[in-house]
Amino acid sequence: MPESILTSGPVLLDLDSDGVARLRLNRPDAANGMNVELLRALHEAVLRCHGDPRVRAVILSGEGRHFCAGGDVRTFAAKGEELPDYLREATAWLQLAVSALVQLNAPVIAAVHGFAAGGGGFGLVCAADFAVAAESAKFMSGAVRVGMAPDAGVSVTLSRLVGLRKAMEILLTNPTLTAAEALRIGLLTKVVADDSLHQEADELARSLAQAAPRAVAATKRLVWNGVGASLESRLPEEARVVSELSGTADSREGLAAVLEHRAPFFTGK
Repeated sequence: MPESILTSGPVLLDLDSDGVARLRLNRPDAANGMNVELLRALHEAVLRCHGDPRVRAVILSGEGRHFCAGGDVRTFAAKGEELPDYLREATAWLQLAVSALVQLNAPVIAAVHGFAAGGGGFGLVCAADFAVAAESAKFMSGAVRVGMAPDAGVSVTLSRLVGLRKAMEILLTNPTLTAAEALRIGLLTKVVADDSLHQEADELARSLAQAAPRAVAATKRLVWNGVGASLESRLPEEARVVSELSGTADSREGLAAVLEHRAPFFTGK
């Protein structure tokens, strides 16, 4: 039986006897949309994994129909003029969580179903060491669509995964990528049948958990260090830009358009 570590709240965590930790976003009614509470809980859960030497691999997934639809648009829209301050806090917790995932000795597998969008969903996929997706999964950046900019390190990680030209296309034109398209451009490790997603992620995690942990940790560090210095240096700048943009009229218009299911009309203000 798995050991339950975090049993309630916006993030759940348990640990199998074979060293596989299962970290699950737990706001299914909000498509696991990220607010401050979830991001704070995510950071705590990752730190629990850091502090437990039994953890050999981590599977990151979402409860309900979606992996993570990004930021909680309803919460953001409700903040009005207070949104920049709220997003400064939210992006700070997101940065801490992403940095903790990247720095974790154990490899992290994102097991993606439904939508992975925004700095939350899309960003976590980019920050994972492996990304296994169900055939029906969809991927979208979406930040510019609501008058915002990418966060969670995406301005660094995405171009390293898919190349500069493709990253620019994804971030500026906001296509909705199918799992097959995401695999073809290098965003994903593997695409599997919907009903075998968790089994495939479990098998990969167990194989990683059986490897020499110090060798796995050292290899992960060597690979990420090729990105890590730039990633860490870009996180504060991303947070500053996101907070600044969230105070603009275009950002408020973008959020309203999403909630009202219409095309936004941006004025540059």
